[in-house]
Amino acid sequence: MRMSMGRMGRHLLGLAVVGLTLATSGAAFAELGQPAPWEWKLQESGSPVMDNIVWFHDFLAVLITVITLFVLALLVIVVVKFNARANPVPSRTTHNTLIEVAWTLVPVLILVGIAVPSFRLLFLELDVPKADLTIKATGKQWYWSYAYPDNGKFEFDSLMAQDKQPRLLGVDNEMVVPVNKVIRVQVTGADVIHAFALPAFGVKIDAIPGRLNETWFKATKTGMYYGQCSELCGKDHAFMPIAIRVVNDQEFASWVDAAKKKYASGGTSTYASAAGPAQ
Repeated sequence: MRMSMGRMGRHLLGLAVVGLTLATSGAAFAELGQPAPWEWKLQESGSPVMDNIVWFHDFLAVLITVITLFVLALLVIVVVKFNARANPVPSRTTHNTLIEVAWTLVPVLILVGIAVPSFRLLFLELDVPKADLTIKATGKQWYWSYAYPDNGKFEFDSLMAQDKQPRLLGVDNEMVVPVNKVIRVQVTGADVIHAFALPAFGVKIDAIPGRLNETWFKATKTGMYYGQCSELCGKDHAFMPIAIRVVNDQEFASWVDAAKKKYASGGTSTYASAAGPAQ
C-alpha cells in the first residue's frame, strides 16, 4: 500500500510539473497579437488601452485575493475560538457599534476604490481622441469589409484563408495600419449583429445594422494582430476572423499606393459565397 501511494504521489507530482511546464512554455513562446497554447492570462498588450485593462485586471486579482484570505482567516478564528468546546459559555452580546460601522464602511471604500479606476478605464475606451486615420469596418455574413475614406476611399473584403496560419485566424486581405497612430474604427453591420474584437488592443464593439459605432486603438508595436467576431451571427460565426497588420509609416504609404490600384475598381474584391469561406 505504501509503494502504491508513493507511486501515485510521484505520478501526481510529475503531472503537476508537466502542466506547469506546458503553461509556462506556452506563455513564454506566445506570439504577439494571437492566442497561445495553454495560455492562462490575457494576451500581451499592444495598445495603451490594453495596458490599462491589464493593470486593472491585476489590481482586481490582488484585491480579491486579499479579501478572500481575510474572510478565510475570520472563518478559521470563528471555528477555532468560538466552538462549543473552546467556548462553552457563549457571549450574549447582540450589538457592537464599531464592528457594524466597519463592515458597512469598509465595503463602501473598497467599491469606491474599484469604481474610480473603472470609470477612468471606461472613459479611456469610449472617448475617441483626434484620429490620425479612420477606417470603416462592416461585418457581413461571414466576413469583414474595410474602407479607408482618408486614403482614396477604397474598400476591400477580408475573408478567412484556410491555407494561412494561424489556423482559423489568417485572412486573404489584412487591415493595414501605421504604428503609433490613433486609428478610429467606425463599425457597423450589413445584415445581422456582429462584434469587432481585438484582444491585444482591448477592443470589442458591436457591429449593428443601421447603427455606426466607434472605437479606437493605437498600436505600439509592429506585427500581426488577430481577433474574431465575438457575437453569435450564424452558422459561419467561427470563420470570420479579424487580422490587422501594423507597419511603419513608409510601409503603410507603400501599401496605400498599391491598395488604391488593386481595389480601385472593386473588381478584385472577394465576396463570401454559400459554399463557405473563400480559399
